[in-house]
Amino acid sequence: MTRPGRFITFEGIDGSGKSTQARLLAERLPDAILTREPGGSPGAEEIRALVLTGDPGRWSPETELLLFTAARRDHLEKRIDPALAAGRTVICDRFADSTRIYQGATRGDLREKVDTLHRLMIGREPDLTFIIDMDPAAALSRGLARPDAESRFEDFGLEMQERVRAGFLALARQYSDRCRVIDGNRAVEAIAADIATQMGLAAPG
Repeated sequence: MTRPGRFITFEGIDGSGKSTQARLLAERLPDAILTREPGGSPGAEEIRALVLTGDPGRWSPETELLLFTAARRDHLEKRIDPALAAGRTVICDRFADSTRIYQGATRGDLREKVDTLHRLMIGREPDLTFIIDMDPAAALSRGLARPDAESRFEDFGLEMQERVRAGFLALARQYSDRCRVIDGNRAVEAIAADIATQMGLAAPG
Protein backbone atom coordinates (compact mmCIF):
# COMPACT_ATOMS: atom_id res chain seq x y z
CA MET A 1 0.00 0.00 0.00
CA THR A 2 1.10 3.58 -0.71
CA ARG A 3 2.05 5.48 2.39
CA PRO A 4 -0.12 8.61 2.83
CA GLY A 5 1.65 11.85 2.00
CA ARG A 6 2.35 14.79 4.28
CA PHE A 7 0.25 17.95 4.26
CA ILE A 8 2.21 21.15 5.01
CA THR A 9 0.69 24.64 5.04
CA PHE A 10 2.09 28.16 5.19
CA GLU A 11 0.18 30.97 6.90
CA GLY A 12 0.74 34.60 7.84
CA ILE A 13 -0.37 38.13 7.10
CA ASP A 14 -0.33 39.33 3.50
CA GLY A 15 3.15 40.41 2.47
CA SER A 16 4.89 38.22 5.04
CA GLY A 17 6.74 36.17 2.43
CA LYS A 18 4.89 32.91 3.08
CA SER A 19 4.32 32.26 -0.63
CA THR A 20 8.04 32.57 -1.33
CA GLN A 21 8.89 30.18 1.50
CA ALA A 22 6.27 27.67 0.38
CA ARG A 23 7.80 27.69 -3.11
CA LEU A 24 11.36 27.34 -1.81
CA LEU A 25 10.41 24.35 0.34
CA ALA A 26 8.56 22.70 -2.55
CA GLU A 27 11.64 23.08 -4.74
CA ARG A 28 13.67 21.08 -2.19
CA LEU A 29 11.25 18.15 -1.99
CA PRO A 30 11.12 16.12 -5.23
CA ASP A 31 7.72 14.59 -4.44
CA ALA A 32 6.09 17.88 -3.47
CA ILE A 33 3.02 19.46 -5.03
CA LEU A 34 2.76 23.23 -4.49
CA THR A 35 -0.72 24.68 -4.36
CA ARG A 36 -2.58 27.62 -2.86
CA GLU A 37 -5.82 28.84 -1.34
CA PRO A 38 -8.18 30.15 -2.28
CA GLY A 39 -7.58 28.29 -5.50
CA GLY A 40 -5.56 25.23 -6.43
CA SER A 41 -8.22 23.66 -8.65
CA PRO A 42 -10.08 25.16 -11.63
CA GLY A 43 -13.32 25.72 -9.73
CA ALA A 44 -11.55 27.13 -6.69
CA GLU A 45 -9.53 29.51 -8.87
CA GLU A 46 -12.77 30.95 -10.24
CA ILE A 47 -13.96 31.60 -6.69
CA ARG A 48 -10.58 33.18 -5.88
CA ALA A 49 -11.18 35.81 -8.54
CA LEU A 50 -14.51 36.64 -6.92
CA VAL A 51 -13.20 37.15 -3.40
CA LEU A 52 -9.74 38.69 -3.87
CA THR A 53 -10.49 41.45 -6.38
CA GLY A 54 -12.89 44.35 -6.42
CA ASP A 55 -14.37 46.50 -3.67
CA PRO A 56 -13.23 45.30 -0.21
CA GLY A 57 -16.78 45.70 1.11
CA ARG A 58 -18.58 43.82 -1.65
CA TRP A 59 -19.08 40.62 0.37
CA SER A 60 -20.41 40.18 3.87
CA PRO A 61 -18.31 38.07 6.27
CA GLU A 62 -20.90 35.30 6.05
CA THR A 63 -20.79 35.24 2.25
CA GLU A 64 -16.98 35.19 2.28
CA LEU A 65 -17.07 32.21 4.63
CA LEU A 66 -19.33 30.24 2.31
CA LEU A 67 -17.27 31.12 -0.77
CA PHE A 68 -13.98 30.13 0.84
CA THR A 69 -15.45 26.87 2.14
CA ALA A 70 -16.80 26.01 -1.32
CA ALA A 71 -13.40 26.72 -2.88
CA ARG A 72 -11.63 24.62 -0.23
CA ARG A 73 -13.97 21.68 -0.72
CA ASP A 74 -13.32 21.62 -4.47
CA HIS A 75 -9.57 21.98 -3.90
CA LEU A 76 -9.60 19.13 -1.38
CA GLU A 77 -11.54 16.79 -3.67
CA LYS A 78 -9.72 17.57 -6.90
CA ARG A 79 -6.12 18.03 -5.78
CA ILE A 80 -5.15 17.70 -2.12
CA ASP A 81 -6.72 14.36 -1.19
CA PRO A 82 -5.66 12.55 -4.40
CA ALA A 83 -2.06 13.74 -3.99
CA LEU A 84 -1.90 12.69 -0.34
CA ALA A 85 -3.44 9.31 -1.17
CA ALA A 86 -0.68 8.84 -3.77
CA GLY A 87 1.97 9.47 -1.12
CA ARG A 88 2.93 12.96 -2.30
CA THR A 89 3.86 15.89 -0.08
CA VAL A 90 1.33 18.70 -0.47
CA ILE A 91 2.57 22.22 0.32
CA CYS A 92 -0.27 24.72 0.44
CA ASP A 93 -0.05 28.52 0.59
CA ARG A 94 -2.91 29.12 3.08
CA PHE A 95 -5.60 26.68 4.18
CA ALA A 96 -8.34 26.63 6.82
CA ASP A 97 -6.33 28.63 9.36
CA SER A 98 -6.66 31.69 7.14
CA THR A 99 -10.44 31.36 7.19
CA ARG A 100 -10.37 30.97 10.95
CA ILE A 101 -8.53 34.27 11.21
CA TYR A 102 -9.84 36.42 8.36
CA GLN A 103 -13.51 35.45 8.52
CA GLY A 104 -13.66 33.97 12.01
CA ALA A 105 -11.77 36.51 14.05
CA THR A 106 -11.46 39.74 12.09
CA ARG A 107 -14.56 40.02 9.89
CA GLY A 108 -17.20 39.29 12.50
CA ASP A 109 -17.79 36.89 15.35
CA LEU A 110 -17.95 33.85 13.07
CA ARG A 111 -15.34 31.52 14.55
CA GLU A 112 -17.91 28.97 15.71
CA LYS A 113 -19.49 28.90 12.25
CA VAL A 114 -16.05 28.61 10.63
CA ASP A 115 -15.20 25.61 12.78
CA THR A 116 -18.60 23.99 12.22
CA LEU A 117 -18.37 24.33 8.44
CA HIS A 118 -14.81 23.03 8.49
CA ARG A 119 -15.81 19.98 10.50
CA LEU A 120 -18.80 19.22 8.24
CA MET A 121 -17.34 20.00 4.81
CA ILE A 122 -13.53 19.73 5.05
CA GLY A 123 -12.55 17.53 7.98
CA ARG A 124 -8.80 17.73 7.42
CA GLU A 125 -6.05 19.60 9.27
CA PRO A 126 -2.45 20.01 8.10
CA ASP A 127 0.27 17.80 9.52
CA LEU A 128 2.52 20.84 9.91
CA THR A 129 1.88 24.59 9.62
CA PHE A 130 4.53 27.30 9.31
CA ILE A 131 3.27 30.73 10.38
CA ILE A 132 5.55 33.42 8.97
CA ASP A 133 5.40 36.26 11.50
CA MET A 134 6.32 39.74 10.30
CA ASP A 135 5.93 43.39 11.25
CA PRO A 136 2.46 44.38 9.94
CA ALA A 137 3.51 47.79 8.59
CA ALA A 138 6.41 46.33 6.61
CA ALA A 139 4.26 43.48 5.30
CA LEU A 140 1.48 45.86 4.27
CA SER A 141 3.91 48.05 2.35
CA ARG A 142 5.31 45.01 0.59
CA GLY A 143 1.87 43.63 -0.22
CA LEU A 144 0.57 46.86 -1.73
CA ALA A 145 3.66 47.08 -3.94
CA ARG A 146 2.88 43.78 -5.66
CA PRO A 147 2.02 44.16 -9.37
CA ASP A 148 -1.25 42.25 -9.21
CA ALA A 149 -4.87 43.08 -8.51
CA GLU A 150 -5.35 40.72 -5.58
CA SER A 151 -5.01 43.37 -2.89
CA ARG A 152 -8.50 43.06 -1.46
CA PHE A 153 -7.45 42.28 2.11
CA GLU A 154 -4.49 44.67 2.09
CA ASP A 155 -7.03 47.38 1.26
CA PHE A 156 -8.49 46.99 4.75
CA GLY A 157 -5.35 48.75 6.05
CA LEU A 158 -2.80 48.49 8.86
CA GLU A 159 -5.31 47.93 11.65
CA MET A 160 -6.59 44.85 9.87
CA GLN A 161 -3.03 43.56 9.38
CA GLU A 162 -2.31 43.99 13.08
CA ARG A 163 -5.47 42.12 14.06
CA VAL A 164 -4.66 39.32 11.62
CA ARG A 165 -1.14 38.99 13.01
CA ALA A 166 -2.47 38.76 16.57
CA GLY A 167 -4.98 36.17 15.41
CA PHE A 168 -2.33 33.97 13.82
CA LEU A 169 -0.13 34.12 16.92
CA ALA A 170 -3.10 33.12 19.08
CA LEU A 171 -3.89 30.29 16.68
CA ALA A 172 -0.29 29.07 16.91
CA ARG A 173 -0.73 28.76 20.65
CA GLN A 174 -4.05 26.95 20.24
CA TYR A 175 -2.64 24.45 17.74
CA SER A 176 0.87 24.23 19.16
CA ASP A 177 1.13 20.56 18.18
CA ARG A 178 1.33 21.42 14.47
CA CYS A 179 2.12 25.16 14.24
CA ARG A 180 5.63 26.58 14.08
CA VAL A 181 6.07 30.37 14.24
CA ILE A 182 8.91 31.58 12.01
CA ASP A 183 10.45 35.05 12.29
CA GLY A 184 9.81 36.65 8.91
CA ASN A 185 11.74 39.85 9.64
CA ARG A 186 14.91 38.37 8.14
CA ALA A 187 16.51 37.67 4.80
CA VAL A 188 14.71 35.12 2.64
CA GLU A 189 17.66 32.73 2.89
CA ALA A 190 17.72 32.82 6.69
CA ILE A 191 14.00 32.07 6.89
CA ALA A 192 14.36 29.18 4.43
CA ALA A 193 17.23 27.75 6.48
CA ASP A 194 15.11 27.91 9.64
CA ILE A 195 12.26 26.06 7.92
CA ALA A 196 14.64 23.46 6.52
CA THR A 197 15.99 22.78 10.00
CA GLN A 198 12.49 22.31 11.38
CA MET A 199 11.78 19.90 8.52
CA GLY A 200 14.92 17.91 9.29
CA LEU A 201 16.54 18.97 6.01
CA ALA A 202 20.01 20.31 5.39
CA ALA A 203 20.06 24.10 5.24
CA PRO A 204 19.88 25.47 1.67
CA GLY A 205 23.31 26.20 0.31
